[in-house]
Amino acid sequence: QVQLAESGGGLVQAGGSLRLSCTTSGRTYAVGWFRQAPGKEREFVATINWSETRTYYADSVKGRFTISRDNAKNTVYLQMNSLKPEDTAVYYCAAVEGWTLPRTEKEYDYWGQGTQVTVSS
Repeated sequence: QVQLAESGGGLVQAGGSLRLSCTTSGRTYAVGWFRQAPGKEREFVATINWSETRTYYADSVKGRFTISRDNAKNTVYLQMNSLKPEDTAVYYCAAVEGWTLPRTEKEYDYWGQGTQVTVSS
């Protein structure tokens, strides 16, 4: 059983930065970040494999967000720069025990409870 927990969310003005953390238990072969705004579907943000040799970003965050991980600390990070009001959402991390790099919600097996990110205009 893999368990995940997000932290680092909060309030920030447009143009500001936040770093989210996802602490994991066990070996997570791939970890992704998703987000969900009120009344909207959960959407893919970024994903990274175990060895940090592959990453993928949604077009909406490419160039602004950076996903990374520190396996010694069992932690995956999402550095968010140049934040926009449309980035406001609950951010979730998710993991899968496999060698794929999933970009859809249904492909992930384990989920955290989310952390709120609010970007003011």
